[in-house]
Amino acid sequence: MDFFHGLAAALLYNYPLIMEQESSKAAAVRQLFADYVVPTYRRSLVLARGAGMYVWDVDGRRYLDMGGGVAVNALGHAHPRLAAALHRQALTLTHTSNLYYHEQQGRLARRLVGHLAPGKVFFCNSGAEANECQYKLARKTGHARGRFEIITALNSFHGRTLAGIAATGQDKVRAGFEPTVSGFKHVPFNDLAAARAAVNEHTAAVLIEGIQGEGGVTPATAEYLIGLRQLTREHGILLLWDGVQCGYFRTGRFQSFQRILEGVTVSGAADFLPDAVAMAKSIGGGFPMGAVWIAAEHADVFQPGTHGTTFGGTPLACAVANAVLDEIEEHHLADNIRAMGELLKARLSAFIGTRGIKDVRGTGGLIGLALTVDGAAAAARLREAGLLLIPAAGDVLRFLPPLNVTAAHIEEAVEIIGRTL
Repeated sequence: MDFFHGLAAALLYNYPLIMEQESSKAAAVRQLFADYVVPTYRRSLVLARGAGMYVWDVDGRRYLDMGGGVAVNALGHAHPRLAAALHRQALTLTHTSNLYYHEQQGRLARRLVGHLAPGKVFFCNSGAEANECQYKLARKTGHARGRFEIITALNSFHGRTLAGIAATGQDKVRAGFEPTVSGFKHVPFNDLAAARAAVNEHTAAVLIEGIQGEGGVTPATAEYLIGLRQLTREHGILLLWDGVQCGYFRTGRFQSFQRILEGVTVSGAADFLPDAVAMAKSIGGGFPMGAVWIAAEHADVFQPGTHGTTFGGTPLACAVANAVLDEIEEHHLADNIRAMGELLKARLSAFIGTRGIKDVRGTGGLIGLALTVDGAAAAARLREAGLLLIPAAGDVLRFLPPLNVTAAHIEEAVEIIGRTL
């Protein structure tokens, strides 16, 4: 017993030195970034590891991660099924190039098609690349008729490539990169009349998000989506869907339009389907991956030489994505995130009118907490209290938890918000 007392005393006596040493490690990592990494992000924590819903910094402090790597970590951190899939496939076949067939890609494509409708899938590496594929699809299908313009929504976000920022309806992401890529028009979100007025003889497609995540967690209305589908069919143009953040089971259905139109009896709701759907983020559970489902009518528009990718759909990426899908389907995680989203909204709604909280919106695993104060400042305070959230649109905090989040995690997050804001 004296030994343990002595050990405890030694640890307490040396605690400041231990913490100073650990903090110096954090400082060293930050210095590496300052010296060698392009400063495209405002970074905060120096993270060391993660497990499930939590991450730890290099000083050993634990944080509840409700940001999910910005909707990427569908199964949380260090999930054993993903780790096993990575290990197994890395020892089997890692990369082949798309000059060859491999079973993992074919199987994954079939499964994704099964969650939507007849069609085919193009694999890439990110959401920006998935949307680039959609831009090219629109131009390729409209080329013979002189149609090349794409209508998108104000406050949308479609990536940071040159075409991506041109498609995005936010001036701040285009600032300093003018002149922007031509061929994009921006109209108010949820305004069908504005979209109709923007269509002309050069219009090739309309591109829309089901829930504008970066734009502040603003859902599309059922009437708007049905109207856009009718409008695009009237003019013989494409309806493209950006499901990078709001898709892949995040709302409790495979794609957010399925959740938004659930139970809607208006004509056009039951058979609503875009011509293409972009996916990324959650599809790989943390492994870089993107995909585009293209409806059967347009699935063979791209032929060899018209589009491609070096790393898209590698055996390693597809093995991980298949493992993610296995876990989601076997454990009914779409149902789980639906229920947890309802619980989170109910618990957060009790704060409306207090703590600088003015609104709660979204669905499933994409919930926005609208504030009367600066979202980044609120996120920083919550981070200090041990909760990680993602700011958006200036005054909104996003909850983007893993699909396997539990009620206990929801209650922990709400408790931190209650005592911190």
